[in-house]
Amino acid sequence: MASGFSLKDQLFNLEKTRYLAGLFAAADPGFEADRFVSEVMADLPDLELKQRIALIADVLARHLPEDLEAAAPVLRRALPPPLDPSLSDDDFGDFIFAPLGEFVVLRGLDQAPELSLQLLRDITQRFSMEWAIRPFLTRWTDLTLAEMQHWATSDNYHVRRLVSEGTRPRLPWGQSVPLSLAQPLPLLDQLHADPTRYVTRSVANHLNDISKKEPELVLDRLRSWQAADRQRPEELAWITAHALRGLVKEGHTGAMQMLGYDPEAAVKATLALAKEPVHIGGALQFDCHLDGAPGAPVLVDYRLHFQRPGGKVSAKVFKLKQTAISDGGTRLSKRHPLKAGASTFTLVPGPHRLELLVNGRVRDDLTFDLLEPMS
Repeated sequence: MASGFSLKDQLFNLEKTRYLAGLFAAADPGFEADRFVSEVMADLPDLELKQRIALIADVLARHLPEDLEAAAPVLRRALPPPLDPSLSDDDFGDFIFAPLGEFVVLRGLDQAPELSLQLLRDITQRFSMEWAIRPFLTRWTDLTLAEMQHWATSDNYHVRRLVSEGTRPRLPWGQSVPLSLAQPLPLLDQLHADPTRYVTRSVANHLNDISKKEPELVLDRLRSWQAADRQRPEELAWITAHALRGLVKEGHTGAMQMLGYDPEAAVKATLALAKEPVHIGGALQFDCHLDGAPGAPVLVDYRLHFQRPGGKVSAKVFKLKQTAISDGGTRLSKRHPLKAGASTFTLVPGPHRLELLVNGRVRDDLTFDLLEPMS
């Protein structure tokens, strides 16, 4: 039987390890590339993704000078050319350079923070150092934030993005940092006007993180950016919608209003299943009809309440349509796949509830029985 896709094996493997070793061998004739590869590969196959990053960093530390001042020139010479500066989005870099950031943390966090930050600035132009920067935000908060103030005006958009992404309150895979939610906002004030979507997406994600705890702080900042008029209107509209996506799913009144949707709009909705019965492995198919003032903008979502093992229920909101009420009403249809055997979310037979949300408010709902897969 063929094995499934393995992200860790795609990102960290023998070929990638040899590539990294070759870069360092070219930078330092004394670097023992074959031994480096052997030491990495002796343990790599048994480790998970983040453990592989730590392993390569540890082995690299055994092959480079112990003093970061002495190791830094070798590391810099080993770096490939920076990522293409003509691109503007989705250019994360090669994961094989993630261990370089961990090496900098190992060697420089306690003894050489200034040099370490310079190295992370250089490395992030080859692969994002958003995880490696966070120990420095914890250990050297003021120093790191001051350096980030300079980075926010860098000519390189990867360096600018690191300012926003590295300070995110809820960075995936990243350790927490001792910053208040408001501390990075002066940096975001600069970055929200960035011409590069890679940067503004990070800014929007950062605000979405903040919105989990302080929605009004996010709404106030977005209003101030609108007043500042430093970003193109269409890009600021995109930032605003992306930053408020979590609040929209929650039906937050202020977020809905900022996006131009009236939660109290007089909209009548009817919801009906388009096909029954509903089986695991099949799809939930439903129709809805909206009546209201012609031209009224509506943001239509739906919320599924799933049965969970042990009798619990969990709910998840899904996007349906952003539109406006038509003359005679608006009809929408949806087919929602109900995949059997998914590794991330196991469907459980039993009664389920479907709710239709218009501008953040439940306008209609129905229940249906989710049945076992058809044989």
